[in-house]
Amino acid sequence: MANKSLFAVWISLISNVLLTVLKIGVGIMFSSNVLVADGIHNAGDVVATIAALTSTIVSKKPADEDHPYGHGKAEAIASGIVAIILIAAALLMVYKAIESFFAPAAEASLIALFAAIISLIWKQVLYIYCIRVGKAENSRSLIATAYDHIADVYASLAASIGIGITLIGEHFDIPYTEYGDGVAGIIVSYLVIRLGLKMGRESIDILMDKNITPEQLEQLNSIILSVPNVKRVDTIRARELGNAIIVDVKVSVPNLLTVQQGHDVSREVKSTIKERMHLVGDVMVHLNPWYDEDEEENPTQ
Repeated sequence: MANKSLFAVWISLISNVLLTVLKIGVGIMFSSNVLVADGIHNAGDVVATIAALTSTIVSKKPADEDHPYGHGKAEAIASGIVAIILIAAALLMVYKAIESFFAPAAEASLIALFAAIISLIWKQVLYIYCIRVGKAENSRSLIATAYDHIADVYASLAASIGIGITLIGEHFDIPYTEYGDGVAGIIVSYLVIRLGLKMGRESIDILMDKNITPEQLEQLNSIILSVPNVKRVDTIRARELGNAIIVDVKVSVPNLLTVQQGHDVSREVKSTIKERMHLVGDVMVHLNPWYDEDEEENPTQ
């Protein structure tokens, strides 16, 4: 499975390099500001994809003496880097769009429009491919790369609409249509900034060991209570570590169990959780003694 995610990142990297050359080259040749800005955005994507590629390789490394929990958080770091690049690129697009309002309008070109449409279709295909592989492998860096692709779809759509409006305006002599690409660029930049902030917040949550969702915690609670001899779930903590979830639970078991019997309960709790929640990578189980009076004090347990 790891080979699939690596292959997807390599495809993304090569595509971003080619699209960067295409957009900037055509944009400069035909004086299309919006296409040049979109190309600069793609140049940032090259850096982001390199970060995703590096993190995917690092995250697959096994645990070692210095990193006993593995290297899974490398993907969250890469996702955060992609978020920063997205926001920076969007701000650059806003600047370029505003700048275009005060500059003489350049004549639109059909070739520039075709370049933007090619980028739009190419990036949409890459998004679908990367999001499917990323979700199948629970690869956060690849999912971030997929979101980067969909942000590029928005940017290319804005470029296509802007250039198209300008072409129509020139043909039918419609006033103010030369500002179409600038307005579209600002709208899309806002959407890209929102996407970057969302990705950045998710990365920070992982790096800060935020608990998993309430629904997942409730599922864990039900699974643990289904194990024989587990009388009560005292606490559950779980966090994401790369493409896996690490669970830490405290459960109460009958105080008369032997050490061996308690060990067997712990092992069954761990195996049952991993069988029913495939994203769980490891489970730490702490046993507390449970006495008959606990049932009297907590009859609902």
